[in-house]
Amino acid sequence: MASHRKSRPTGSLVAGLRTPALATAALTSVALLSQSAHASPAADDRPSLEEVEKKVDDLYRQAESATEKYNAAKEKTAKQRKRVDTLLDDVAQRTQKLNEAREQLGSFAAAQYRTGATAPDTATFLLADTPQDYFDQTQVMDRLTGRQKAAVDDYVTQQSETMKQRREATESLRTLTESQNDLRTAKATVQQKLTDARELLAKLTAEEKARLAAIEKRKQEEAARKAAELARQQQAEQQRQEEAAAAQQEQQSGSPSGTGTSGTSGTSGGTSTADSSYATKADKALAFARAQIGKPYVWGATGPDSYDCSGLTQAAWKAAGVDLPRTTYDQVNAGTTVPLSQAQPGDLVFFYDDVTHVGLYIGNGMMIHAPKPGAYVREESIYYDGEGSIHSVVRPA
Repeated sequence: MASHRKSRPTGSLVAGLRTPALATAALTSVALLSQSAHASPAADDRPSLEEVEKKVDDLYRQAESATEKYNAAKEKTAKQRKRVDTLLDDVAQRTQKLNEAREQLGSFAAAQYRTGATAPDTATFLLADTPQDYFDQTQVMDRLTGRQKAAVDDYVTQQSETMKQRREATESLRTLTESQNDLRTAKATVQQKLTDARELLAKLTAEEKARLAAIEKRKQEEAARKAAELARQQQAEQQRQEEAAAAQQEQQSGSPSGTGTSGTSGTSGGTSTADSSYATKADKALAFARAQIGKPYVWGATGPDSYDCSGLTQAAWKAAGVDLPRTTYDQVNAGTTVPLSQAQPGDLVFFYDDVTHVGLYIGNGMMIHAPKPGAYVREESIYYDGEGSIHSVVRPA
């Protein structure tokens, strides 16, 4: 079909331009603006290195949170499975007893049938919907001998208890199924978060990875500075306490006898004994933790070849004879909370508002922990993720 538009005169694109130089400059500007328009969105869509670092850190944190949920679901599933197995075994035993009671009643029915005595009533009992329907017939109860009465009572008891256990087993199986679903969901969440983090890191260029490493190094230097500052504060506090104790002891030694100051001394001795006992256990826990340095973080792992954060602290204190719960959510409640300024070697340091990370304090603002996927058990400042990330300090024994 022919066009109805009039053809444009040649050179109309540069109409009004008086020289070839001006025309060339205008065309060049148009071309550059066009390239800039197409290039800008691509540059804007690419996240900055800081944004990538934050996103990766967030993904690792989310993965660790999902790991603790996985640990809790796994522990719950194991307990529930044990409960279900116990109930099913009990149901089987009670069913056997119920069958034995039914066979005994059957033998009574057969005997009564042969003698022609109360056969219809016995048959009615065995065919009744519930034993109570049969017991309502008091005239039948009157005819039963003592032995028969005991057999009937035993049958009723076994039937009632068996039905109760079956209901409990059914409910426990339902709960077990829910726990298994939670376990699968938590596992899938962990795997997806780790995959997302790896994909983000894989997209970085060599130069960007080097810059990211430099950012991480600066964070570690700041964390080390904060740890050293805490160490100085703790040493100053310890010195102050020692001087106060020495002054108190000197005052007591110079006071007249019978003033009652010996009671205070006794209390101090008891505290000292408790501190000594804790230090002994803490030394064992720390020795175990140090022996694990260099082993990989693996989510859900409890050793001996790899650990997640709470798996490491649990195993360390177990080596000292103290049983800690499996998850950070429970470990944070498994002891006495103390101020950070009074933290002692062996204490548990928890992180983040949702309490999803834990490390073992070794003194001087440092800890041993299993940091995150892709990392290894190591010593690190408790300020590794900033001062605001520290949730609490707990003394477990």
